[in-house]
This record gives sequence, C-alpha cells and structure tokens, in this order.
Amino acid sequence: MRRVPVQERSAERLTRILDACAAVLDESGYEALTTRAVAQRAGVPIGSVYRFFGNKRALTDALAHRNLDAYAERVAARVTGVEHGDWRGAVDAAFDEYLVMMRTVPGFGLVDFGIPSAPDAMPDANSQVAERVAALLADHLNRPLDAALRRTILVGVEAVDAVLQLAFRADPSGDAALVDEARIMLHAYFARSLD
Repeated sequence: MRRVPVQERSAERLTRILDACAAVLDESGYEALTTRAVAQRAGVPIGSVYRFFGNKRALTDALAHRNLDAYAERVAARVTGVEHGDWRGAVDAAFDEYLVMMRTVPGFGLVDFGIPSAPDAMPDANSQVAERVAALLADHLNRPLDAALRRTILVGVEAVDAVLQLAFRADPSGDAALVDEARIMLHAYFARSLD
C-alpha cells in the first residue's frame, strides 16, 4: 500500500475499496479486474484507489493481507473452544475455518492469501499462513515455537493447499471426498510430530 489510512474516514474508504475488489474478483476474475472497476463498485473516485494502491496487483495483495489477518483471528477464536493440548481439534479448527472462508468470503476463492503465480505477489503466502498457524498451535499445545514445529506446519500447509486447490477446482464448494482426503493426510502427517 502506498499509504496507511490514519483517519477513520480514510479507513472506511479503504475497506470499501477492498470489499469492492473482492466483489469484482468474484464476478469477473483477476484478468478482468481493473482499478477503475473497483473504484466504480466502491463508489469512490479513481484517485482514491490510486492514493492507496499503484495497480491491481497491490490492490489484490492488500486483500490477501486482509484475508490472512481475518483468517488468523477467526482461527484463534475457534481454537479457544478446543480443549487445551488437543492438537487435532486445533488443526481441525484451522482447516475448517479455511473451508468456511473459501465458501463464504468474497474474493477469497481467487486470492485467499496471495496469487502465487504472479511475479510480484505477496511473497510466500503459505509460509506466512504456516507461521501464524504454528504460533497458534505452539501456544495451544504449550510447546516452543521451534524450527521443527515451523517446518512441520509449513509442509502440512503446502500439502493441504495443493489438495484443497484441487478440491475447489473439481467443485466450487469443495469436492467432499477430496476435502476428506486432505484432512486425513494432514492428521496422519502431523501425528508423527505432534502425538
């Protein structure tokens, strides 16, 4: 982002712009996304979009960051209802929240935490997701956030991301059998380090 909003009015405008970006992505896809379409959808002058973002890539990266922050907050809230030390319950909370967001959050299906094929996209989105999940899990399990836990969570995030991308390509709401396979794979892989 070019500027971080300081005043409440600017923050509200930024939220409208990002909401509009998500809606345009759902309706038209990334290739058809333009800053002009986002400005029109948000009901703001095009200059307002350019005040925050230099191009559509910066706009989608900001949406990806917002998604990551929302995901981490939502997972943290879900984990509070899981018995302390229950890693399967905590992992399922993170897994299930991702599914909920894929199915309900505008623009999430196309951007989630970044567009990995883009050369200037948010760097290594899965690493950022894994770091947030690892920190939550370490706290929930009362264990250190060490290199081994970070690596385990990163491998799990990378593997599950690939299978869930396949599941959502097969069915817009996520092919149930593939989603189940992803959960089974994740539990089996994590069991070797977390049991």
